Amino acid sequence: MKTSIPALVALRKKFHANLISERVLSLSKNVASNADSSNRRSKVIALSIAEALGAKEYEEKLKGQTLGQQFERHSAEFLDQAFALFSNIRPGAWAISQLSASSTHLHGFEQFSHLGDLAAIAREKPELAAALGNDYLIAPDVVILRYPEDDSMLDPSASILSDQVATRSSLRKRFQEKPILHASISCKWTVRSDRAQNSRAEALNLLRNRKGRAPHIVVILGEPTPSRIASIALGTGDIDCVYHFALPELQAAISDLGFGDAEDMLAMMVEGNRLKDISDLPLDLAV
Repeated sequence: MKTSIPALVALRKKFHANLISERVLSLSKNVASNADSSNRRSKVIALSIAEALGAKEYEEKLKGQTLGQQFERHSAEFLDQAFALFSNIRPGAWAISQLSASSTHLHGFEQFSHLGDLAAIAREKPELAAALGNDYLIAPDVVILRYPEDDSMLDPSASILSDQVATRSSLRKRFQEKPILHASISCKWTVRSDRAQNSRAEALNLLRNRKGRAPHIVVILGEPTPSRIASIALGTGDIDCVYHFALPELQAAISDLGFGDAEDMLAMMVEGNRLKDISDLPLDLAV
């Protein structure tokens, strides 16, 4: 009798298969596409993960920008399908999209609608632009949105709500139609020292510029080197948590290679709830 594969396991396998089939995760001259070719430890860890997942060899890897965009797209597709598995505990009208591939800007969301007014003021009065700055223009890679609900959905019996109460709630479409930013997801295929703090800057800008509840703020990484993962994962106050595209495979690779210091650092992040596998993310987003 054939045993069915649990849906989340199947989606994780599909996620990795898509990364491989579109050459996001690939090998070129025995170097994985997420490895730093100038760093021996990065190369051997990444190679072990790539081989465990079944990556294929090509003459050349994709360009960095293409790798990043494809990683964003496949991460968004995985979350779109996996998040839907838990609709029984997170009902509502949801959308998950790669923000860079849409025409939506940060000020299109309910908590950040005022940023559109600031941008308009800065355009009309350049002398104010320097004072206002433009940090608030930083947008996430992938977003999860919740759309406001009709009163007929919130109050089917018409016995709870009225036009005299709850008139400023972000969830009542009758009074507010912009989508609510539920989660901001930064996707980094690799982490290099010159841009390791980009995700933190994005997170802090979201926290400082919001009006209303803060969205989930998380990072998905493909980086194989624990020390570089730690540059984003360690610390609290800005990013909720970092999620690795293949955490069990990363743990197995480091253990097999005998990198004791890296294994200790990885364990510290995992046990400290600062690093999880991408399969944990759909459940965490349902909280």
